[in-house]
Amino acid sequence: MLTDKIALVTGASRGIGAAIAKAFAKEGAAVIINYNGSGEKAQAVADEIILNGGAAEIYQCSVADFDACRQMIETLVKKYGRIDILVNNAGITKDGLLMKMSEEDFDSVIDINLKGAFHTIRHMSRYFLKQRSGKIINISSVSGILGNAGQANYSASKAGVIGLTKSTARELASRGIQVNAIAPGFIETDMTDAMQAEAKERMTDAIPLKRIGKPEEIADLAVFLASAKSDYITGQVIAADGGMSI
Repeated sequence: MLTDKIALVTGASRGIGAAIAKAFAKEGAAVIINYNGSGEKAQAVADEIILNGGAAEIYQCSVADFDACRQMIETLVKKYGRIDILVNNAGITKDGLLMKMSEEDFDSVIDINLKGAFHTIRHMSRYFLKQRSGKIINISSVSGILGNAGQANYSASKAGVIGLTKSTARELASRGIQVNAIAPGFIETDMTDAMQAEAKERMTDAIPLKRIGKPEEIADLAVFLASAKSDYITGQVIAADGGMSI
């Protein structure tokens, strides 16, 4: 489905990003696994892809750094000749009640989760416009749709990603570029694995489907949005949350 495509996935050393990178490679794409601080984990993802017959490499870059993102994209386009798919998955959480949240904790989450997506889109858009093709998939969150107590910074950043997705889709649509967002709900990750059983049970009870989602289920949706099968879909936010946002 993605044969001969070149995909850049940010924050792909673990969790949803790693699952997307593996799914893309399985469908024939060459995948660049962006990471910031988890080089060993990123390399492990790349090694697994290569072991299974796919193509992958890792690239260190903080998406919060505007110039570093420019250099990353220029380097990759020069090496591969083009990039066909951009997935903005890099993100962090620094949870806390609003009345106690520091400015630093608010800013750092916005800088990576929202400005990071802007940075990569900003630098990649010139190449997509020249190619007259491209797929951008932004990973938002159900928290960006519903809000979540204790996550004012995270929810604001993910709601911002939704606005960024819709505006970018309008700007780039005339050149055949599709921009969509996925809003995952409660997904099995390192963070959920560390939760106490009681807290995890409460979260599961709040999901109409009564189960936690798998990273691979988000990855399957990303494959669809990255493929030609989604060519008439743009500016959409698809909630993959087991019904939490109904």
